[in-house]
Amino acid sequence: MGEYQHTLDAKGRLIIPAKFRDELGTGSVMTRGLDNCLFLFPAEEWGILEGKLKTLPLTKSDARQFVRFLFSGATECELDKQGRINVPQNLREYAQIEKDAVVIGVSSRVEIWSKEKWESYVNQAEESFENIAENIVELGI
Repeated sequence: MGEYQHTLDAKGRLIIPAKFRDELGTGSVMTRGLDNCLFLFPAEEWGILEGKLKTLPLTKSDARQFVRFLFSGATECELDKQGRINVPQNLREYAQIEKDAVVIGVSSRVEIWSKEKWESYVNQAEESFENIAENIVELGI
């Protein structure tokens, strides 16, 4: 949980908040996420997701596209001694992160957003939050 603002350095490294570091451990996986953010999974969570994705039918076009989307952008990451990870250029471009980033905790993953995209997303979500809340009631929440 939580929202933290950080800046990429000249080498494309991003400080991961201390609160998330223990959960990420020594290894994690970063990939393209939904809504033009990046997903950062602890290795164990990535393994669980990978197992579920393997069960999707190859005959379904949507399933193949989703699996390709996640796996083709995936890269293993390790925290350095200063708690930073390297964000590869292709993922920075996908998420449109040039310098300022927002790092948020979302249950079993960390999301990394460009500051501008995050602010835009939050503004849009706030406008429709009540409608969203009404719709997810049907999901049993």
